[in-house]
Amino acid sequence: MAVRRLHPDQPEQFAFTVENTAWAKGVIAKYPEGKQASAIIPLLWRAQEQSGGWLPEPAIRSVCDMLGMAYIRGLEIATFYTMFQLSPVGSKAHVQVCGTTPCMLNGARALVDVCKRRIAEEQHQLSPDGTLSWEEVECIGNCANAPVVQIYKDTYEDLTPATLEAIIDGYEAGKPLKPGSQIGRRASCPAGGPTTLTDASLYDGSVMGAWRQRFAESAPAGVVEVVQPSALASPAHKAAVAEGTSPSSPGGTAPNPAALAALANAGLVKELNARGGGAPLSSDALEKMKSEYAKRPSGGGASTPELLKEPRGKGDDLGLIWGVGDVLARRLNDMGIWHFEQIAKWTPADVAWFEAQMDGFKGRIARDKWIEQCQKLAAGWRPDSAVGERPKG
Repeated sequence: MAVRRLHPDQPEQFAFTVENTAWAKGVIAKYPEGKQASAIIPLLWRAQEQSGGWLPEPAIRSVCDMLGMAYIRGLEIATFYTMFQLSPVGSKAHVQVCGTTPCMLNGARALVDVCKRRIAEEQHQLSPDGTLSWEEVECIGNCANAPVVQIYKDTYEDLTPATLEAIIDGYEAGKPLKPGSQIGRRASCPAGGPTTLTDASLYDGSVMGAWRQRFAESAPAGVVEVVQPSALASPAHKAAVAEGTSPSSPGGTAPNPAALAALANAGLVKELNARGGGAPLSSDALEKMKSEYAKRPSGGGASTPELLKEPRGKGDDLGLIWGVGDVLARRLNDMGIWHFEQIAKWTPADVAWFEAQMDGFKGRIARDKWIEQCQKLAAGWRPDSAVGERPKG
């Protein structure tokens, strides 16, 4: 990395404007006590904007004073990140030419020649009237539309020397051209237009929500109501959940395993999962949930494992199951699973029901052999202590 030094000519002082001071205080307040130094990047950036596009040394010291930081820390940051300009830039435009491989292969060197001729021979030098400056930078991130330049917060893409000349003319006249592709390319589609997904309705929002109607029409038997994810937070839905009349509530109709997979797509199983083991439940809500789970029929494709309101005597240490740690053991207890023998009796349908309640659990029970482990644990077997520390769930 090239050495970056402060400009030899510096203003005597710097102070944020009243508006920027209020903004800076708001940014600093977002960080916890003792961590205010984390706000230095946005504050230095605002100081650079206020100073006309470059960051004077007094501005660095001013920001450090606001954050209670040593000046050397601010200097380390300002000289490390190339987003901070340490020398004055053009008052109308500072042109950053991307010189990374895609842009270079598509004519970036010709754009550099334009900058040398129109602005100054060397990077970071001001034009004779002080209105323009330029530099070559690394990837700007629009490789598909190379070559590209960035001026302040805007990018100009698909350039030729002639179009860059026109862009510079616009800034000199105080009438910048519209940023983006200069050949009419939409986003990063091929230069000749999109060749796939050509139906504009796929991305213009005109058919928003149509998938929900198709889902409702094709929902498998057992799904008595399709609740949109956005409706889960509505007062009406919350009331239905509280009354047990929604399929996403513990008291609702229990769908079969195929329907559970469909419900997962509608966001309902996630809510049930959160109610069943994630967010803490009130004792009344927890008891109601366990009671309703226990009432659900077994067989007929709607199998639910045996769930208990409380352990029979003393609950088993579910942490002895390989792959189950303290957190997961508590979650199993909250769902009504207290004993090895409960898991030892699980059928494939029971496993499918349980996995539907637990995000990211698909296949984990079979992989870790929960049922086989619990059959042995229920019979009195205990893992060898020499195995070492058990993983935490």
